[in-house]
Amino acid sequence: MRNNILSLLLFGLLATICNAVSSWGFQDASISIHSKEPGVDRGLKEKENILVNQPLKKPLALGTQDTLKILLTTTEDGKPKRPHQTFLHVSDPESNLETSFVFQVKESGKGTLQLTHKEIPLELLSSSEPLIASLIIASFGSSKPYNSHAFDLSIAVDPSSPLPPLDKPLRYGKLPEIHHQFKPDPTNPPIIITLAFTAAVLAALPALLIMWVKLGANLNHLSKAFRTSPVSHAMFFGSIVALEGIFFLYYTHWKLFQALPSALGIALVAFLSGSRALREVQQRRFAGLR
Repeated sequence: MRNNILSLLLFGLLATICNAVSSWGFQDASISIHSKEPGVDRGLKEKENILVNQPLKKPLALGTQDTLKILLTTTEDGKPKRPHQTFLHVSDPESNLETSFVFQVKESGKGTLQLTHKEIPLELLSSSEPLIASLIIASFGSSKPYNSHAFDLSIAVDPSSPLPPLDKPLRYGKLPEIHHQFKPDPTNPPIIITLAFTAAVLAALPALLIMWVKLGANLNHLSKAFRTSPVSHAMFFGSIVALEGIFFLYYTHWKLFQALPSALGIALVAFLSGSRALREVQQRRFAGLR
């Protein structure tokens, strides 16, 4: 029984050690540069083998008409396997700018990357130093990812077509404080609108008097109306004057929420007193007084 327990513990320890040292890598890796320039044998300018954790000793030159091609087989613990991520990381040692190019990897682990001169960002093309290229292979799980310098890449530029000027990169940071200056609220409406409505009101007064005369308005009953129902007539007339006063105050300096409560209160008084005043007028009409 004791021997079985010891065997299980040793087996678990060995499995833990094996999992701890497992890592990603590659094999059968090669890099070549193909050119469309005339005079190049079969288009192949240069070819080198890439070894694990051993960068190439001399930089590779990539011309304006060249294509860089990398072939490799990704492995996990020496066995071909497709990882989750495989890409070539290229950085500029002067400006610290960097970019990445993704490999096309099959289920068997065989990966390919083709990189042309025009695919390299303008910011990296203007570098005076060779770019640093690293291979990065990683995936889910406990296996250690691979990240190592593979080679240096020297970018050739056509002297007959200079590079366009570089724009200043956008930097995110604290901006100066913005002080908003809002336009003050208008205290009065435009003078043209004011004059137009004033003229309309003044023109309506003569029209109102003419209609009263045509309809047979009789001011002789005014004293009798006030004697019969003085409170209702007085309050109704006063509420009409008060409403006009509220409109004037709103026009001059009151705000909307100051005028609305007052107008609602006066309107209620006008409704109640007006109904009683109209009842008194109706009684006079029934009595035959016109």
